[in-house]
Amino acid sequence: MCLAIEAADKLDFGGNGMIKDAAQTIGNLIDKQSVSIISSVDDNGFPNTKAMLPPRKREGIKTFFFTTNTSSLRVSQYRENPKACVYFFDKRFFRGVMLVGMIEVLADAASKEMIWQEGDTMYYPKGVTDPDYCVLKFTAKTGRYYTDFSSENFNIE
Repeated sequence: MCLAIEAADKLDFGGNGMIKDAAQTIGNLIDKQSVSIISSVDDNGFPNTKAMLPPRKREGIKTFFFTTNTSSLRVSQYRENPKACVYFFDKRFFRGVMLVGMIEVLADAASKEMIWQEGDTMYYPKGVTDPDYCVLKFTAKTGRYYTDFSSENFNIE
């Protein structure tokens, strides 16, 4: 069974009950993490996974914005194949959420300024206009939430 999160906003965990306000519960889990795990697809069709800083901005559990280097391997992979996966986990309570969707590489001034923070010159010495600074915009289509020894798939509308 696959539920629509934004519409139903509940996840059914069979005998373990329902999680009300699923989008809020998952959003809270995401906001508390200091690491994001993202995956791309390489030229041979294999997944490549790495840890990144958490998203700088999110819109519900559908859209996320990350900073990264334009020259990175991940950016070249996303430009070739935008299929992506992002995973957030709470190791203390052993729960997590996997989101599957597409990534766009944004290098326009408005996107870069939207998530720029003081101190980013440590990574991008030329500032917000640094050509090696870009934004990854991840848009989730589906997800899978795990908690209390049970998982549930869901669609994101």
